[in-house]
Amino acid sequence: MEHVLIMPCLDIKDGRVVKGVQFVELQDAGDPVACARAYCAAGADELAFLDITATIQGRKTMLQTVRSVAAVTTVPFTVGGGIGSIADAEAVLAAGADRISMSSAAFRRPQLIDEAARRFGSERVVVAVDVDRNPELPSGYEVYVDGGSTPTGKDAVDWAREAAARGAGIILPTSKACDGTRAGYDLPLIRRIKKVVAVPVVASGGAGTREHFLEAAKAGADILLAASVFHFGRITIPELKKYLAAQGVPVKEQV
Repeated sequence: MEHVLIMPCLDIKDGRVVKGVQFVELQDAGDPVACARAYCAAGADELAFLDITATIQGRKTMLQTVRSVAAVTTVPFTVGGGIGSIADAEAVLAAGADRISMSSAAFRRPQLIDEAARRFGSERVVVAVDVDRNPELPSGYEVYVDGGSTPTGKDAVDWAREAAARGAGIILPTSKACDGTRAGYDLPLIRRIKKVVAVPVVASGGAGTREHFLEAAKAGADILLAASVFHFGRITIPELKKYLAAQGVPVKEQV
């Protein structure tokens, strides 16, 4: 990628944007349509929408909410949560998403990645990987599914490599240990995945300062995802882009 991209993430529960710490202790962060509109106006390069309880509750993605957000979104829009089949993916894309993000379903049936890549093109398929640290695995990281609640015993870097080989166009790893802590991204995780895949890698989980975004970009992340620092106004997208550019990181200029 010629530019590092900034991607606010809307975690959705019961139709509202929420943000937690290490996938729990959720607090309300606003209306998703208002958030999406504001982020696009502020210069976001991408927007992510994650229906965080769909998989756990065994239901599909909230398509009406996706439609409402898509209607005001002017940047590439990635939607995940509850996508367990090609039909689910088609419905989400038809509702206005530009890309679909799969996690638990793709892990449980890896052929779904191949099928989605063939059907929609790799550029529209994101595989999200929730991970936690496990020193007993070769990379030190284990895949978790079901919204980060179920350990799988599978090495996260191996799984990222396989997902990319099967046709995922973007890999989105989120480190459970760092998520929502504002203590910084899991840089070794980014570096290890970046080494084994030839597709863009998203830094997700832990941004708290402008320096954290810079560290992730230097570790090889192509897309910098964050939620709480943007939702609660700790960092604005224009100031972040200005800072990164001043540090020599290529960013897209405000339109």
